[in-house]
Amino acid sequence: MNKFRTHNCGELNKKDNNKKVFLSGWINKKRDHGNLLFIDLRDNYGITQCVIDKSSNFFKELEKIQLESVIKIDGLVVERTKETINNELKTGEIEVKIISFKILGECRELPMPIFSDQEYAEDIRLKYRFLDLRRKKIHENIILRSKVIAFIRSEMLKYGFLEFQTPILTSSSPEGARDFLVPSRLNPGKFYALPQAPQQFKQLIMVAGFDKYFQIAPCFRDEDARADRSPGEFYQLDLEMSFVEQEDVFEVVEKLMVNLFKKFSNKKIKSEKFQKISYEEAMTKYGTDKPDLRNPLIIYDLTNIFTRDDVKFDIFKKLVKSGSKVRAIITKNTKDKARSFFDTIDKWAKEEGASGLAYFTFEKDNKISAKGPIGKFFSEDSLKEIMKITEAEIGDSIFLACGKDGEVEKITSLARDKIANQLNLINENEFAFCWIVDYPMFEKDLISKKIKFSHNPFSMPQGDYNKIDFNKPLNIKAYQYDIVCNGVELSSGAIRNHIPELMYKLFSIAGYEKKHVDQKFSGMINALSYGAPPHGGIAPGIDRIVMLLANEKNIREVTMFPMNQNAQDLMMEAPSEVDLEQLKELNLSIVKKK
Repeated sequence: MNKFRTHNCGELNKKDNNKKVFLSGWINKKRDHGNLLFIDLRDNYGITQCVIDKSSNFFKELEKIQLESVIKIDGLVVERTKETINNELKTGEIEVKIISFKILGECRELPMPIFSDQEYAEDIRLKYRFLDLRRKKIHENIILRSKVIAFIRSEMLKYGFLEFQTPILTSSSPEGARDFLVPSRLNPGKFYALPQAPQQFKQLIMVAGFDKYFQIAPCFRDEDARADRSPGEFYQLDLEMSFVEQEDVFEVVEKLMVNLFKKFSNKKIKSEKFQKISYEEAMTKYGTDKPDLRNPLIIYDLTNIFTRDDVKFDIFKKLVKSGSKVRAIITKNTKDKARSFFDTIDKWAKEEGASGLAYFTFEKDNKISAKGPIGKFFSEDSLKEIMKITEAEIGDSIFLACGKDGEVEKITSLARDKIANQLNLINENEFAFCWIVDYPMFEKDLISKKIKFSHNPFSMPQGDYNKIDFNKPLNIKAYQYDIVCNGVELSSGAIRNHIPELMYKLFSIAGYEKKHVDQKFSGMINALSYGAPPHGGIAPGIDRIVMLLANEKNIREVTMFPMNQNAQDLMMEAPSEVDLEQLKELNLSIVKKK
């Protein structure tokens, strides 16, 4: 028999009445009722209420013991009376009468409460992460993460994928985020890089003749933190398939996501066949390539309206003449909303760095008119045209933004979410998935004006590559795709370019000479020259999937040991300085900035 426990703290029930048991765990709570002391004993599996009478020799000792101390209890299971049953506990039908106890691990004074999930300072939570992880909500999030990964792994094996591990020490990549570099002791002056993703290796696995690969892959990027992005490292379901087209990848991922989200959430999936939206359409209708499709609001282009003679709103007309665009959002049946609602949205837009949001409401007495600060600048004919374009009706309102490409998309995308939340239009009890497709292969850098890859440089361009007009690179679309859920980008993927000559051509457009491609991607280019199959894949982020399933807003809440915003591990005090001997061994020296 195990000397620490006969049962865990989540399994006893009334069938165990009168059993003598050993339980071990942490003291979650204590309640002193004078003659009786109640102790909630907690372990990974649950909580069991234990009780001791004042007449016991152990009463005073237990009364003094610090919360979160680890103890072993020797006791007797007692069925609770009907009125004292706690339905919130799996063990709520019973309690354990304490016969004796033993301290297994004493706890010092706590720097933070454990038994509540109240918000606490981030630096304390991360410094004492081992305590933070004991708290109920985050403990359950980490267990959920484990179950999600186990489920994904079992599903991928069912789908005929094989799991392989790719190297952690690899070469630096010139594309994407900053690399984390690792000095080589045996090769002085040279460095490995931690992989930003197993991109090249998984393609090489396809070239090697394995048909379907996956792994739960760690990825390392020296990026700044965001609510949905950890600094330093993250995990993704990395997968690749040979002899496939875009739709074949979609079929596997849609099936996996539907099964996964049904398994671990009670929320409804809006559509089990995910909507496909072109990048261009997404930017026009939603202002972002990460649209939240639970939000019914659509963005409309009204630029041409402000070239009409019967529209007298001169501020927008001047901006349009100089190249700005006008975008609009319609809110249905908001004629009775107080002016403060509209002014609040306008003020918010200014706080976001925009010039504000103009607005008015469509009305009709003898004729169609516009009520609001700028309503007088529009003729009835122009209002009718606006209503036709936006499918607006009498009683609806319109918000208008004007600005350059990029600026106007950003503010209307944010406004779309802001207004929808203000009007309670978001269904919090559903998941809305979509594919964003037809990404441009290239884009123009706003500062340097040079052509660069917009997404993944290893992607296959769309169409017959012998007929592509390489002189118009901004017109080239790629077989690149993102999967988005509730406004969160879960993954990027692509059908890969497996033709070396075509890869050289595309890289040359982005400013890379053949020798640079050979140097930076020698393994890839060499392998593709020995008979490579058409292949493609994707890599959904594990952290973001769990974040959605756990209904969390910050990725830190579903990560076991996250870093802070400055990419520091406060618990292990990393990064840290190293001694001179280690540096000498690696042929390194530190040059401090003046």
